[in-house]
Amino acid sequence: MQAIRGLVGEVAEADPAVAVGVISSCKAEQKIPHRVACRALGVSESWFYKWRDRAPTAREERRQRLAEEIEEVFHRSGGTYGSPKVFIELVRRGWRVSVNTVAKLMAELGLAGRKIRRRRWVCKASGPVSHPAVTERHRFLRCQVRAPGRPVADASSR
Repeated sequence: MQAIRGLVGEVAEADPAVAVGVISSCKAEQKIPHRVACRALGVSESWFYKWRDRAPTAREERRQRLAEEIEEVFHRSGGTYGSPKVFIELVRRGWRVSVNTVAKLMAELGLAGRKIRRRRWVCKASGPVSHPAVTERHRFLRCQVRAPGRPVADASSR
């Protein structure tokens, strides 16, 4: 139990929900009584039961609703939206939230936007040739012949 206190002691002071989770998991997984786990973490049993049985706070409920909304926006985008785009969509839906809060919740939920890889075309839409001299040559070769056998131009006329 000394190892549990060392690993969780500092975190439990900062976030009581972590301590409650550790004590509950000790009981469920390792069959350690709540009394022993509470003593090992340095918390009273009454504190543990108060925290375990309490109703969620307004902040926790709002954060839960926000997390659900973030997941919906993220999955609706096909998993491509990152926190800035999710933030914009949430603001459009009427949420008052910061980009950093959205980024933090997305990280907690394990959601990360994916960059859409665009296909790179080798040839341009206008054709495979874009240099002016080559384009002129192609234009010349594609012209219609009006009088077969007659010269079109004289290369020596300069």
